Amino acid sequence: MPSDVESVVQLKSARDRIAAEIGKVIVGQTAIVDQLLTAMLSGGHVLLVGVPGLAKTLLVNSLARVLDLKFQRIQFTPDLMPSDITGTEVIEDDVSTGKKVFRFVKGPIFAQILLADEINRTPPKTQAALLQAMQEHAVTAAGQTFKLEEPFFVMATQNPIEQEGTYPLPEAQLDRFMFSLWLDYPSEAEEREIVRTTTSGYNPELAQVINAKQIGELQALARRVPVSDHVVNFAVELVRKTRPGQADTPDFIKQWITWGAGPRASQYMIIGAKTRAILDGRPTPDVEDVRAMATSVLRHRLVTSFNAAAEGITSVDIVERLLK
Repeated sequence: MPSDVESVVQLKSARDRIAAEIGKVIVGQTAIVDQLLTAMLSGGHVLLVGVPGLAKTLLVNSLARVLDLKFQRIQFTPDLMPSDITGTEVIEDDVSTGKKVFRFVKGPIFAQILLADEINRTPPKTQAALLQAMQEHAVTAAGQTFKLEEPFFVMATQNPIEQEGTYPLPEAQLDRFMFSLWLDYPSEAEEREIVRTTTSGYNPELAQVINAKQIGELQALARRVPVSDHVVNFAVELVRKTRPGQADTPDFIKQWITWGAGPRASQYMIIGAKTRAILDGRPTPDVEDVRAMATSVLRHRLVTSFNAAAEGITSVDIVERLLK
């Protein structure tokens, strides 16, 4: 069995191969791919915000193929019921006894990578069914609890433009997502390459790089990574400064934020920093790793005030000012 140091070296090599394989079908978006890998190896879930047509589904599907994981996609709609996600009981004849019996048919949530498309288009009751599974990695249905196959990774998408007829996720449910990532438009050169490849007969074969068992081992490895006290202190201090009620909170936080981030934010920053370090082939994280996690971890955890809205200040602006 390889040592932790050897595993870190192997992971760095695997990360480069994963990026190269996904690069065969996805042009650009290397930072997003890195963040998705970081979240997965940290055991977290991701909320991906971006306008339609930026290849979100293709990106997640490609990641599942390269990692040899079972992939499912759910298109969230206003009439979607919790049983449409978790599964439902059906009546069928028992051939041996001639009686009718109930059998549970598993829903699409029984996957390893789940794409929850436009999660804010479905009512809170259905959102809650997914969010319970994200937290507990289990589904309770038909009076039984079913464990989900590990690793279990949810990537939920939201369209930032159309808000009519949507059900915004409450703050407590947003907190279940490790990262909130914003997918931006490609550069002009990238867009030319996208158009060139997608309108031709180019159909790349993706090679499997690692599998579910190895991902489980790497998730355990990320937890074992040592972290120095000053890095933990930096993460905790950064998160505490987002809370308007603290004595040493900067004035701009008191003016622009109604509610700051909870302890889960500092936990995610540290486990994310550990994972980022080993993905880079380093044995321990530093403050720069925490800073790299800050925007993705805090973006959806800060509740901005009316003053911030009136001045056009976003949560990202506030995080960037805090980091300075």
